[in-house]
Amino acid sequence: MRVIQLLPALNSGGVERGTLDLARALVHAGHESVVISSGGRLVQQLESEGSRHITLPVHRKSLLSLLQVRPLRRLIRELQPDILHVRSRVPAWLTWLAWKPLDPHARPRLVSTAHGLYSVNRYSAIMAKAEQVIAISDCVRDYLLTNYASDLRAAPEVIYRGVDTAEFSVDAPSPVNWLETTLGEFPELRDRRWLLLPGRLSRWKGQEDFIRMIAALSPQRPDIQGVILGGAEKNKAHFAEELHALAAELGVADRITFTGHRGDIREWYRHAALVYNLSKKPEPFGRTVIEAAAMGTPIIGYDIGGPAESLRACFPQGLVANGHPDQLLEKTRTLLDQPQSSHLAPEFTLDTLARRTMALYERLLAQRPLDKPS
Repeated sequence: MRVIQLLPALNSGGVERGTLDLARALVHAGHESVVISSGGRLVQQLESEGSRHITLPVHRKSLLSLLQVRPLRRLIRELQPDILHVRSRVPAWLTWLAWKPLDPHARPRLVSTAHGLYSVNRYSAIMAKAEQVIAISDCVRDYLLTNYASDLRAAPEVIYRGVDTAEFSVDAPSPVNWLETTLGEFPELRDRRWLLLPGRLSRWKGQEDFIRMIAALSPQRPDIQGVILGGAEKNKAHFAEELHALAAELGVADRITFTGHRGDIREWYRHAALVYNLSKKPEPFGRTVIEAAAMGTPIIGYDIGGPAESLRACFPQGLVANGHPDQLLEKTRTLLDQPQSSHLAPEFTLDTLARRTMALYERLLAQRPLDKPS
């Protein structure tokens, strides 16, 4: 197969990571992988792993982006892909407009992956208009069925995002001297049990709940250290300052380590006593949950949205009711006293994601084009 994936850019994020993961798997399986985006720092990695990248400005939420429809249609005719796979709304609109006038019996099959719980409007509806929609969780599938049933040509197929078990594994070797180097950078972590909350700094990601929990726990547990791993976006720097101020106000400024953005998250999972996902509003998926599970680390999270689905499959004993600080505190105490290991359920591996996605492609190619009008 020749597969073209389309997304706004290749810088960082879950959509970008999913694109690279699938591209790598396609190449490994002997298929031809092409990615169209406006470019970014991950292009070099994509190409080094055997895919071709084509740069087009398919990222701007502007009417001027419609100027890309004809060039995109020319590219589709030139490359003659078997599959067009869109992963974001602007590229999805441009691709759909380029694809729709093509001969239904000769054009590629059109697939979308719904990575989020998109706002309900005509602009977002494009993610449901593909011939087959992939939902990254039951939460996303149910959201699509509730809000976009009239746009769907077929029921969304749930294919969870997956962990690369070659990268996230208890058997993967640690970088040389990683622990000592990290303790040199953050000496307060030495001889402490790390309670780790990974994720970008955002008001709904639960960092405030986490700091309050550490404040309640630390008087009886002198051996714990809270670790908030993640950076703030440029327009959220003030929230980072608020979190530091909250820790100081509660008297735990020395019991909370703010690491900023890190590229070595696997090792933090490996050395943590507990990992948390405390998002307060439904998220489409919980990547930190499955990454921590792949490392065998116990996880605590609110019972809401996609992260709760992952937790139910990998470590159900870590679920707590959304926004209940008493349960959060009690669950932490229990798992500190009675350590347990999580496990990665097989449906959350990159191998499963790739195999199921390629099977979906092949099934579409074996079918006649759908005749339902848009």
